[in-house]
Amino acid sequence: MTFQAQETDQLHEVASRFVPAARAAGIREFGNGNINKTYLVTPEEGRGEPFLLQRINTRVFRQPELVMRNIGAVVRHMDAAAASAERRWEVPHVLHTRDGADHWLGDDGSFWRAQRFIGGSRTFDAISDPDRAREVGFALGTFHSLLSDFPAAELADTLPGFHVAPAYLAAYDRVAPAGSAGLSPEEDWCVRFVAERRDWVPVLEDALARGLLRLRPIHGDPKVNNILFDEARGQAIGMVDLDTVKPGLAQYDIGDCLRSSCNPDGEETDRWREVRFDPVLGRAVLEGYLAVARGFFDQADFDLLPESVRLIAFELGLRFFTDHVQGDTYFKVARRGQNLARALVQFRLAESIHDSFDELRRIVQALR
Repeated sequence: MTFQAQETDQLHEVASRFVPAARAAGIREFGNGNINKTYLVTPEEGRGEPFLLQRINTRVFRQPELVMRNIGAVVRHMDAAAASAERRWEVPHVLHTRDGADHWLGDDGSFWRAQRFIGGSRTFDAISDPDRAREVGFALGTFHSLLSDFPAAELADTLPGFHVAPAYLAAYDRVAPAGSAGLSPEEDWCVRFVAERRDWVPVLEDALARGLLRLRPIHGDPKVNNILFDEARGQAIGMVDLDTVKPGLAQYDIGDCLRSSCNPDGEETDRWREVRFDPVLGRAVLEGYLAVARGFFDQADFDLLPESVRLIAFELGLRFFTDHVQGDTYFKVARRGQNLARALVQFRLAESIHDSFDELRRIVQALR
């Protein structure tokens, strides 16, 4: 039996823990996430609805049971809050095994879960249209608004240090190349880029320590391809990939959303020198976000928005480059050098955001 056939048999076996084996007619890899492995399970006709089957990366999520507890809590809360929403809003419900558990453990220690597949929806890896950007902002604003009365302290911190920018800089410093010898021109460019912009890193954590910001429930990974759009109407209808839900700073979420939405070339482009931040898309995202989330924004939240957008691009570039230096142990890669390419894109984007800082400040001021 070939390795591929063995893998297919294993997937059908796992799927059967959530539905009878005879009903899983087809299983294929789905999406392009950087951490977990996701599959779309298609039952035989008339034997149930498609669902998503995921193998959780337990090297990243060391306590996956807590991840599932967080997801269950926020899904239940959003379910109740979304019932009165004026337009369609979908919540990614967790499916239980036939034994009633929210996950299944394989004999090899693998951790699996299943979630409802939301039909009639699609995602985008990049956007270039202000109307769609406004919908992206609406999605994150709705997510934050639905959880605005959920006590952040009730969520487990399943990724200690996640979205704590100084911690990523410290991790980089522990493995940073000592000099330029043996580095490629692109690696050397990254090393110099980090060295010259270290003062960007502590801005949000300093504001938290001074009491200017507070911890809230955050999505943790609100990039554009984690937002579902209604295929027919083009409206945002939900957010998926809730593994990183935790107590955190809303600014990290907003910065991440803007970072991924306002780079029309997308995160995997090989033309990294051409990457740019599009302020028109940035304004549209913020308009959509504030249309539903303005109620819990205060002066410091507005003041720190430009720094948040710049910081999150720099932070992600730092994470990609650190992983590249360490030999690609965190993010999924298809080839050696992919994390370096991703880092170049994010660092160039951070540079473009910095160049657009005055315009970004004017946009934020106009939207207050």
